[in-house]
Amino acid sequence: MPFPRRTFIKNTAIGVAGLSLNRLVSQSVFAAPTTHTFPHGLPETEGITSSSILQFINAAEKSDLGLHSLMVLRNGKIVAQGWWDPYKPELRQMMFSLSKSFTSTAIGFAVSEGLLTVEDKVTSFFPNELPATISPYLQQMQVKHLLTMTTGHDRDTSRTMRGGNQPWTKTFLSLPVQHEPGTFFMYNSGATYMQSAIITKLTGKTVLDYLTPRLFKPLEIKGADWEVSPQGINTGAYGIRIKTEDIAKLGLLYLQNGIWNGKRVLSADWVNKATTYKVSNALLRGTDKSPDWHQGYGYNFWCCQHNFFRGDGAMGQYCLVSRDLNTVIAITAETANMQSILDAVWDNLLPGIKPSVLPADPINQSALKKKLASLTLLPKQTGLGQNTQAAISGKTYKLVNNAINISEASFAFNKNSCTFILKEGAYEHKVICGTGQWVKGETVMPNSPANLVLSNNKATFRTKVAAAGVWADDKTYVMTLQYFETPHSDTITCVFDSNTVTIKFVTSMSVKSPGFKESRPELKGIVV
Repeated sequence: MPFPRRTFIKNTAIGVAGLSLNRLVSQSVFAAPTTHTFPHGLPETEGITSSSILQFINAAEKSDLGLHSLMVLRNGKIVAQGWWDPYKPELRQMMFSLSKSFTSTAIGFAVSEGLLTVEDKVTSFFPNELPATISPYLQQMQVKHLLTMTTGHDRDTSRTMRGGNQPWTKTFLSLPVQHEPGTFFMYNSGATYMQSAIITKLTGKTVLDYLTPRLFKPLEIKGADWEVSPQGINTGAYGIRIKTEDIAKLGLLYLQNGIWNGKRVLSADWVNKATTYKVSNALLRGTDKSPDWHQGYGYNFWCCQHNFFRGDGAMGQYCLVSRDLNTVIAITAETANMQSILDAVWDNLLPGIKPSVLPADPINQSALKKKLASLTLLPKQTGLGQNTQAAISGKTYKLVNNAINISEASFAFNKNSCTFILKEGAYEHKVICGTGQWVKGETVMPNSPANLVLSNNKATFRTKVAAAGVWADDKTYVMTLQYFETPHSDTITCVFDSNTVTIKFVTSMSVKSPGFKESRPELKGIVV
């Protein structure tokens, strides 16, 4: 993953998981059951070996690649699908920069409808937001430069846009353009926001609303939502939440050159232009050695090795498409190394995709079916810690003064769960962790990585969470909080020694996102 994308994730709160323990509420149902629009087929019948899919899953788990879901389509049929519990097929997830491919699709519709061309000047859409002096390079910037990340900026503009008090479009247009547009590739989320802003300028609708009758309704993509800027414009570059199935639908639409259920949805000309090589991104070689980030770039789609193309999002959200193999692969994950997931696809799954029907393989088909049905992130129970559990259950620990103002901690165990409470003043932060099972609820998320604290006054919105606990040894109880509409999780490790406890927090962002550091302090306390 190129350095500018890592920097983007590090410096924004977009998609940061629920890292407070506020107001957890037990729930049993979170969404209506999913309905798949794809027919199903056996892997071998569609020319893929069951063993190769199984090998990919096993390799991903062995290497701890952090997969959360997988869908493999061949010849328009689902041949394998699975979700690592508590992730589920009916749940929407944050797609990060995979959003960009949906935004460029909106531009494709607008081009087909004659609302603009890719040669139109960016400045022409925002006459009232231009700087007093328009530089020659800004004047030259066209819509196609937004689509291909060749605006001429030497860094991503989105952080500056988000950090200012001006409309994001005005800030973008005010920034220096250091290179001639079309000559310099720089991954630039601000450029995709400008595409979204252009759609809103031309239609009076957000990209989400604009795409609904054109893309989402024909493809039966239901319940999508999308983050907006302070100006009410969809963020474009990130922020869409959809299901794994919806990723596959976008991929299949592009694989079928814009046809869906026998009807033209998107221009074939646009599909071809968007998903084929337009510019070199070799300039990134100095900062990232990942080969799949140096194969070229289309219109908010990446070119891949093995003649695949893809949309992707930070930490492992993928829409992989091969016209040669008539294959779509949708993946969601949380990984520190996005190339590692692609390598696992190329090394394990790709060799099993053959040009014709294969002989039945009931042994591997059965093994794959069993594996897909048993995928989980649930920590394994150990049977340890029972004496400590009995001794501490119901006890309250007085905590040493700390930066997040948590004064007390308590643990209450029963056969099926542990209720963990942290007290902040008169307020109680409670989480129920299942024993050998996830307990689902809701919590409140803070709005910035700089404020990852257990403080209700930092909360901005609620997020769904699944929690489970396990004794790592006779003195150490480890709680996992999986925020299953994001890629992220929290690990809370509690070490008991005589009458004391030490509580340590680790967000998965600090492990999976380079440069991101856990800010919550270690808590220490003594039993009351």
